[in-house]
Amino acid sequence: MSTTIPTAPPRQLGPRRITLLVALAVFAQESMWNFYDSQVPPLLREHLASAALVGFIMGMDNLLGIFIQPWMANRSDRTRTRWGRRMPYLAVGMPLAALLFVILPHTADALPLLIVVIVAFALVSNSFKPIGEALVPDFIAPERRSRANAAVKIASSLTVIVAAVVSILLVDDHPALAFAVIALITLVSVTVLCLSIRDSSSPGYRAAVAEDAAEDAAEESTAVGQARIRDTIREIVRDPDRSRLLLIVAILVFGSAWAGSRALVTPYGMETLGLSRGEAGGITLPSGIAFLLAAYPTALLAEHFGRLRTMIAGMAVFAAGMLLGTLVQTPTGTVVAFCIGAAGASAFLVNAVVVLWNLAPSARVFGTYAALYAVGWQAGAFIGPALIGGAVDVLGWPTMLLDIAVVAAVAVVIVVRIDRLQRRSDAGKVV
Repeated sequence: MSTTIPTAPPRQLGPRRITLLVALAVFAQESMWNFYDSQVPPLLREHLASAALVGFIMGMDNLLGIFIQPWMANRSDRTRTRWGRRMPYLAVGMPLAALLFVILPHTADALPLLIVVIVAFALVSNSFKPIGEALVPDFIAPERRSRANAAVKIASSLTVIVAAVVSILLVDDHPALAFAVIALITLVSVTVLCLSIRDSSSPGYRAAVAEDAAEDAAEESTAVGQARIRDTIREIVRDPDRSRLLLIVAILVFGSAWAGSRALVTPYGMETLGLSRGEAGGITLPSGIAFLLAAYPTALLAEHFGRLRTMIAGMAVFAAGMLLGTLVQTPTGTVVAFCIGAAGASAFLVNAVVVLWNLAPSARVFGTYAALYAVGWQAGAFIGPALIGGAVDVLGWPTMLLDIAVVAAVAVVIVVRIDRLQRRSDAGKVV
């Protein structure tokens, strides 16, 4: 793309305002996804008796995201407009996703049409999912990105409550209206974003434009910042340092442990603790609150002690929580274990993508790196339940939390290795 597009003079937006606006964008996106995950399966069950087939269709969005998110994020990295490189995609994608979301319940009577709309929604929503989060490194300085990302994670977590409230109040009597309310939240959010943010004024965008100009002057058209997604991945894989590659592997491994602890908790509660289905399904509710309470403090700890060290400590706390649950196999003990685990996991979830951003070689690939984090996490969400489930098949349900602790311990070892690599390099100052 041309690098001679003039950009608007910098418009000063404070870190707190930017953080709130990005949190609003993520809140809108995740509200749709959480409501989608809870209310689309019943629509499919009206036509499909097979739970496996329903699960396959519902998991399809993760598979699509692995391919779409990096490509679209890389496109946004390479976009140059007067409005910036992120906002054009959000301004088009979010309203289109909201429209498809409104249409969803009205297609429930015809399975082929319902699946078409589901696929269309997954395609559109995945196309801008990492782009909004990439505004954080665009606007926020490296040393303050953890606390900004903590606010984004808190906003994302709150969407579970919003989806539950809308479900309780509207789904039974007015199902179509419930979908419309969630879509309206998205439309209001994107309107506020469009009126408030012009990311052509962000430090990240202006740094990218400056790099473009320097590259043009030197006639170096193959720099990493303008590379395609596969070129960026190849550069990461071939880097002798290995920190970025190991971090993506750690994201996948810890994502597997986290997903396993969430996806299989209901049958674990029924098989091991003797709870009813409803009681077992509510085990993780207090841990959601624990995550919200711990997210911002872990960001502050990361800025003081270092992000990698904080991640290591948090992951160790998560593993310790799972060990406690293994030793104290009572409903109360399990709830406490999951609260400890969620508080520890927040240190990883808040800081991992920030470390990846701060290891990026250029401001021109922030979006691509956000997508690589998402791909690692989604791959873990896909692998984790199957991996932990396989261990349960061999060892039994009582050892499930121990199995999760072992997977988390592997992730700890990987991040310890990254920390040692970074202590030997100048990059350690920002991660």
